[in-house]
Amino acid sequence: MNLPGLDGIIGAERSGLLARFGQPRLDVVEGDVRKLQFVGTACVLDVFLYPPAPGAEPRATYVDARRSSDGLDVDRAACAAALQR
Repeated sequence: MNLPGLDGIIGAERSGLLARFGQPRLDVVEGDVRKLQFVGTACVLDVFLYPPAPGAEPRATYVDARRSSDGLDVDRAACAAALQR
């Protein structure tokens, strides 16, 4: 998932994502997986974190983005850029 514009997001731990985007609207933990959801007027960004090894701190491995208004897919990097502090 090394797409242009997502560098610094993919591979980041939760603390790095919070520094970049602020408090998430959702912070869901299921087992060792975590989903953070960041929301702005333009879009919704879901960041999925998985541990790289058993017991390790989860890191962002996948990002999904959609418009806030109707849920249609949008460019992930553009959404991330729009939501950054």
